[in-house]
Amino acid sequence: MGLTEVKVKIHGARGSRDVSLTVDTGSEDTWIERRTLEDIGAEPRFFRAYKTITGTRIRRQVGAVELEYLGIRMPCPTVFADEGDANVLGATALEILGLEVDPTTRQLRQVEALAAY
Repeated sequence: MGLTEVKVKIHGARGSRDVSLTVDTGSEDTWIERRTLEDIGAEPRFFRAYKTITGTRIRRQVGAVELEYLGIRMPCPTVFADEGDANVLGATALEILGLEVDPTTRQLRQVEALAAY
């Protein structure tokens, strides 16, 4: 399967911006470059440790950013990515927004939620 690129709108205390992200269902969190997040007024809340695909251990700051796609707008945990880090839409944001990747079209689509009763 190839890569899926999407354009999402991010919202912060000082405005909003459209950003292009690579969908990565293997990444737990969403990663967006620090400067972009700071420009819209997003603030980091804590540090989190990560292990890269090469086995390197790194620490990055994480905060909540409102992501909007297909008219759905919800706060999602977002990593303040350093220079050289990939900008990705991760699995947690996909779940929060109720989205999945269609394996045939490689497009994001809304999914039906399961009720607990």
